[in-house]
Amino acid sequence: MGQVAWKGLFLSLFDYKTEKYVIAKNKKVGILYRVVQLSILAYLVGWVFVVKKGYQDTDTSLQSSVITKLKGVAFTNTSELGERLWDVADYVIPPQGENVFFVMTNLIVTPNQRQATCPESESIPDAVCYQDEDCPAGKAVVAGNGVKTGRCLKDRDSIRGTCEILAWCPVEKRSKPKKPLLAGAENFTVYIKNSILFPKFKFSKMNVLATDESYLKRCRYSTEHPYCPIFLLGDIIQWAGSDFQEMASEGGVIGIQIEWNCDLDKAPSECNPHYSFSRLDNNFAEKSISSGYNFRFAKYYRDAEGVDYRTLIKAYGIRFDVMVNGKGAFFCDLVLLYLIKKSNFYRGKKYEEVK
Repeated sequence: MGQVAWKGLFLSLFDYKTEKYVIAKNKKVGILYRVVQLSILAYLVGWVFVVKKGYQDTDTSLQSSVITKLKGVAFTNTSELGERLWDVADYVIPPQGENVFFVMTNLIVTPNQRQATCPESESIPDAVCYQDEDCPAGKAVVAGNGVKTGRCLKDRDSIRGTCEILAWCPVEKRSKPKKPLLAGAENFTVYIKNSILFPKFKFSKMNVLATDESYLKRCRYSTEHPYCPIFLLGDIIQWAGSDFQEMASEGGVIGIQIEWNCDLDKAPSECNPHYSFSRLDNNFAEKSISSGYNFRFAKYYRDAEGVDYRTLIKAYGIRFDVMVNGKGAFFCDLVLLYLIKKSNFYRGKKYEEVK
């Protein structure tokens, strides 16, 4: 039986097969067949070529540079600093203007700090003590401001005290102004200069029109002026769905998205930037420890006796992240390379043969 099966399989290798077509004279079947054909054709033409532009070559390796420059002044009057005028050199960090910049809107100032011994803040759990043994000398205060000296400092008739520390004294106070000191930052402006390049097509453009300087001095970005790269900070926060004064108290993070989706078959004037704004930090829980944005920095000085001292600033503010992405699309070489009589000539020019 096995030999017969193998013999039949071997002989079948020399069989010739051909297809048989059956024409069904049925209008319903014929209409259904043509509908399916037309649907496939409509998908290819309408979706693949017209909507998705499948005939185009694309470049997603967008190269971009961002330069930012802020303008605006604010006036404050506090017990720590007195009357003071704030300009861009004071409230913008970093000053050189990159794709990430920070605008200070609120602050806690601790002036005239010197390295000495003083009581640690009562709000630091590791600094609470009842006797000197609770403050081992040389041990750093966990989440605190200095190193313990071995003494427990108490008020008169008080059982509990705080450890004495070697630190920059006096230590920072823990309360901040309820209202943002630099509330006027809402009217500050930021100039965002964005240059992009699609290297595959050697196409470059900027979000600034080649116009006179007077236009940039008086214009503000809007849907009517998409090529004015000057934005009011208050408008940016509003477009991101937040309130500036509320955000300025605790700080936060705002994303500025610039998209360049360009059909390079059209005129260069049709390749335009599109802006969108969103809040990136956790703004859902007001009293969450992770909400807001702040950090500390100090300004150092030296007195007449050569002793260093400093002013400590805990800065609350809004960080802006400028993010750029996009895609360039250009008519591909399908027609030149394959669909015309001189396609061999164009292929020879496009591709170099290496032997």
